[in-house]
Amino acid sequence: MEKMSILLSVVPKIDPTDYVGFTFFVGAMAMMGASAFFFLSLSQFDRKWRTSVLVSGLITFIAAVHYFYMKDYWSAHMESPTFFRYVDWFLTVPLMCVEFFLILKVAGAKTSLMWRLIGLSVIMLITGYLGEAVFTNQAELWGGISGVAYFVIVYDIWLGKAKKLAVAAGGDILKAHKILCWFVLVGWAIYPLGYMLGTEGWYTSIIGTGSVDIVYNIADAINKIGFGLVIYALAIKKTDNKVIS
Repeated sequence: MEKMSILLSVVPKIDPTDYVGFTFFVGAMAMMGASAFFFLSLSQFDRKWRTSVLVSGLITFIAAVHYFYMKDYWSAHMESPTFFRYVDWFLTVPLMCVEFFLILKVAGAKTSLMWRLIGLSVIMLITGYLGEAVFTNQAELWGGISGVAYFVIVYDIWLGKAKKLAVAAGGDILKAHKILCWFVLVGWAIYPLGYMLGTEGWYTSIIGTGSVDIVYNIADAINKIGFGLVIYALAIKKTDNKVIS
C-alpha cells in the first residue's frame, strides 16, 4: 500500500475539463494498442507482406512513445509540445510514405519513388516546424512552402507515378492505394488547419485561433492507425488468396 501511495503521488492529476490532456492520454493508449495488434499479427501473413505490417506497427509504436512524453510535457507546462510532436512526425510520416512503396513493389515500384516521397515529406515537416516554432513571424512563408511539398505528394499518389503503378497492379492493391490516398488528401489536410490555428497570418481573420493539440491528436490517431489497418486488411487478403490458390 505504501508503494502504491508513492506511485499515485507522482502521477500528475488530470483536470476533468482538460480535454487536451485527455486526447494525449487516449492517443497514447490507442497507438500502443494498435502497435501490439500489428506486431502480434505478423506471423499470420505471407512473408512478403510482413514488412508492410511491421512498418505499420513501428509507426504507431513510435507515436505512442512520443505521446506519453507529450502527455507528461503538457501536464507539467500546459503548453503545446511542438518539439516532441515534430520529432514524432519526422520519424512516422516518412514511414507512412514508405508504405506506398511497399504495397506497389509488386507493380515494379522503384526505390526512387520511395525516396522522392520521403524527401517531400521531410521538406514539408522541416518548413512546417520552422514556421510554427522558429520563424513564427514568417509563418505564412514557411507554411506555404510546406503546403507546396504536401500538394506534390498528393499529386504523385493521385495522378503521378504511384497512381500509374497502382492501376497496373489493380485489384486489392489499387483499392488499398486509393484508401491511403484519401487518408493523405483528407486526413493529412487536418495538419495545415492545426498549423493555421496555431500561427498568425492572413488566415487568422478567417479561422481564428484555437487549440492545435486537440486537432493534431485526433488527426494522428485517425491517420496512423487508419493507415495501418488498410495495410493489415490488404495483407490479410493477399495471404488468404495465396492460401486458397
